Amino acid sequence: MNKDVEAFLSKKEEEKIVDAIRTAERKTSGEIRVHIEPTAGKLDIFDRAMEVFHALKMDNTKQANGVLIYVAVEDRNFVIYGDKGINDVVPDNFWESTKDMIVSQFKKGDFTKGLIDGVLKAGEELQKHFPWDEMDTNELSDQISKG
Repeated sequence: MNKDVEAFLSKKEEEKIVDAIRTAERKTSGEIRVHIEPTAGKLDIFDRAMEVFHALKMDNTKQANGVLIYVAVEDRNFVIYGDKGINDVVPDNFWESTKDMIVSQFKKGDFTKGLIDGVLKAGEELQKHFPWDEMDTNELSDQISKG
């Protein structure tokens, strides 16, 4: 595992983010994942986020309502990628405002708070359009994935 990726968040910080994912998903059928890796490599960061989205099987949710927060540590960049179901219903400025919220914390060096804020904001929006019901199952892991 890359040392930059390992140093990006402590175990305790990761646990806080996973708790935020569980909290955000408690009231929605939507799925939120956070993926951290050193770099997008030669790919455009958005294209790499799409690859990771597919690799994590986030495009297999029943309602196409998965949201990925992809972070490339060495590139000092990130992308929020939402599947078609969520993209079709969120307000036009939703992803941009969520990204701004994360950036404001990242600029302070508070990566944990930035990711938690982004996760919870995505969860609120998912809840509006994809409310949870008793038939819902957690389709994807809540754990942070790393590349």
